Amino acid sequence: MADARIVAIGTAVPPVVVPQRAARDILLAQPGLGRVAQRLIGAAMDGSAIDARRTVIAEFAGLDGAGRAEAALAGTRAADAASAPPPVFFDAATRRMLRPTTGQRNAEYVRQSVPLALDAARAALASAPVPASAITHVITVSCTGFFAPGLDVALVRGLGLRPDAQRLSIGFMGCHGAFPALRAAVDACRADPAAVVLVVCVELCTLHLRSSEDPDQIVSGTVFGDGAAAAVVAAHPRAGLRIDALHSQLAGSQSAGDLTWAIGDQGFDLVLSSYVPKLLEHEIGAALAPLDPGRSWSEIENWAIHPGGRAILDRTQEALGLADEQLAPSRAVLREYGNMSSPTVLFVLERILRTARAGERVVATAFGPGVTVESALMTVEGPDRERPGALRPEAERAGSGTP
Repeated sequence: MADARIVAIGTAVPPVVVPQRAARDILLAQPGLGRVAQRLIGAAMDGSAIDARRTVIAEFAGLDGAGRAEAALAGTRAADAASAPPPVFFDAATRRMLRPTTGQRNAEYVRQSVPLALDAARAALASAPVPASAITHVITVSCTGFFAPGLDVALVRGLGLRPDAQRLSIGFMGCHGAFPALRAAVDACRADPAAVVLVVCVELCTLHLRSSEDPDQIVSGTVFGDGAAAAVVAAHPRAGLRIDALHSQLAGSQSAGDLTWAIGDQGFDLVLSSYVPKLLEHEIGAALAPLDPGRSWSEIENWAIHPGGRAILDRTQEALGLADEQLAPSRAVLREYGNMSSPTVLFVLERILRTARAGERVVATAFGPGVTVESALMTVEGPDRERPGALRPEAERAGSGTP
């Protein structure tokens, strides 16, 4: 069977930047919060190891370090503010987070997800060693919204791909969703060595953030941001990341309720138990063992660990005995963007490919509802890694294009 490879990666983030300090002060300013919730918000934000996150919600634009909108603070753009539609997610004048319905949140997802997905796909295709006309399969991944015809159709039309491209949408799998997509891409390439698969992950997590005293909602408000990433997978040429093994494993049955994602009346509801980092610390070694049995993890040069949060990275690093430099790409993505759910591990892989050399190995892993541990073992293949070739440095896109 032909070996499948990730031959190009592209990433995109929306233009609105929310400093973590501003997000903390906004959450603390919401009415009705008790002292316990306020202490938890402060501790979670200050210890998050995140500097800023991105959002598609324009109402958060222009926040200063105190969580205030600069235009409102300066009293400028008053005429524009008077003629603008009423805010839906955040009222900059009062610094109040609003409570849009699930329908309103999903409508914004429909409007914003397509341009961001297209930006990531275009970035990947621009650096791919195969033309867009060669794409035979399109696989989309998302858990933060729904619509039909969906992202798969929008990508085929927006990118001018062949109309007979096979399409697959993978939904509601959470932060590990890129791995089932890669597995499907590998299967397609092994079934047909001429297949070229475009995988696109897009998540608009901030559409579902809201003020709450619930610890799980506070955690989600601490770490999640928006982003998209795309990968081109093909059985040729011999460059990029050869996918050597993929593995999926459920943690113990008692963990099923520790990480869940459900549809509520005011957005999607996340349960992210504080026990998850401890659970992963206990389970991660056994979950990864089938990738390369008998080998010491310290012998693997590069690690793309999904930065679900600082505690997850800390406990995973300790459990596997990894050096600080092996976690550096994951920590950098967490610091700059937070947890973007399914695209995040591709952001980390893109950074690794800036410096990795041919012959080096990569372990990638992410976690999701269940608790599920998804993982992959890959090998870096040419060209010369000092000359990026097909895998260029991360291209941040504004996310403001149109399909």
